[in-house]
Amino acid sequence: MRELERLFKGLADHTRLRVINLLLHGELCVCDIQHVLGSPQPNVSRHLAYLKHSGLVFDRRERQRMYSRLAAQGEPARRRLLASLQAAFAGSDEFERDSRKLDKAIARGACTVAAGILPTNPRSYRTRQTAGQTPAPPARPPTQTK
Repeated sequence: MRELERLFKGLADHTRLRVINLLLHGELCVCDIQHVLGSPQPNVSRHLAYLKHSGLVFDRRERQRMYSRLAAQGEPARRRLLASLQAAFAGSDEFERDSRKLDKAIARGACTVAAGILPTNPRSYRTRQTAGQTPAPPARPPTQTK
C-alpha cells in the first residue's frame, strides 16, 4: 500500500503529469522536457527529482546531459497506473499538444535525437516512422581556424 501512496504523491501535480506524458514517448534529455513545458531548467529538474523519489522515473547522466525515463514497468500496479494515465492523456488537448511539440522538436534534432538515443515506445517519434529513417542531428556551423 505504501508503494501506491508514493506513486500517487508523485503524480499529484499538473507539471509532473505533463512530464510523465512526455516520458511515455521514451527516454528524454531534461532540455527536451524543458523546451516542451516552457519551464526553466531548475523547475523541470525539481519535478523530475520528485518523480524519481516517488519511484516513477529513473535518470542517468551522459557527459553534461541528464536523461530521464519511466521506471521499469515490471510491477503490476505501476504498469496498470501508467496504462491508465496514457489513456487519460489521450483525451486531453494539453497533453496531446505537448506530444506534438515534442514530435516537432525531435524532428528538428532536439537533444535526444542529436545524442543518438532511440525511443523505448514505438508510438513515439512518429516523424521518424513516417520518413523511414532517423533524422540527422542539426548541422553545426563550421569552425573557423585562426
